[in-house]
Amino acid sequence: MSNRPRQLALALEHAESFAREDFLSGPSNAVALALVDAWPDWSHRTVMLTGPEGSGKSHLAAIWARTAGARLIAARALEEASVPSALATGALVVEDVVAGAFDERALFHLLNLAREHDAFVLLTARTAPVTFAVRDLASRLKALPLVAMMPPDDTLLRAVLVKLFADRQLAVDEALIGYVATRIERSFAAARAVVARLDDEALRHKRPLTRAFAAEILRASES
Repeated sequence: MSNRPRQLALALEHAESFAREDFLSGPSNAVALALVDAWPDWSHRTVMLTGPEGSGKSHLAAIWARTAGARLIAARALEEASVPSALATGALVVEDVVAGAFDERALFHLLNLAREHDAFVLLTARTAPVTFAVRDLASRLKALPLVAMMPPDDTLLRAVLVKLFADRQLAVDEALIGYVATRIERSFAAARAVVARLDDEALRHKRPLTRAFAAEILRASES
């Protein structure tokens, strides 16, 4: 049988779940998770959540959106005319706030309208943006409470690797997990990338996914 049908099936089977029970918590994201769980008892109705790529911001935002009945919109898709409808449910997630990559006036209008109507807004960004053409927007964002998600510790990184392999229906042992965890960047993005690569290579070479095979693949990428 060719590899292609199996690869297509895997693409469907390991689609990432944004369910609350699938969020792996640890010291690096405990404060952010507590924020989501504390809603609606927030001290401020608009909060910014920051963290590196793949740190779980979208997962937490999706959990909160389901709880709060919030809509989700990418910052780059914001338009002034659509702001009232975006806030129609009284709660909104605005993802990937990156300076220079969205309509600043639309976001400023959104924040003003949310304050007028006591709506809740959760903004996500890799880092807190500080430079804007609209000066009032910069000061408004600077005044917001900021919750930062940090890179995972060793325990959480290993748990994430186990979950990512399991999502692909791959049973791996602790030796492989331990080996991989010590040889990748301490980030969720790196964990996703290495799991995808090892899965692809095992499929391509028709080899079982063992520590020895992982070492062979990772050493080849370092040379």
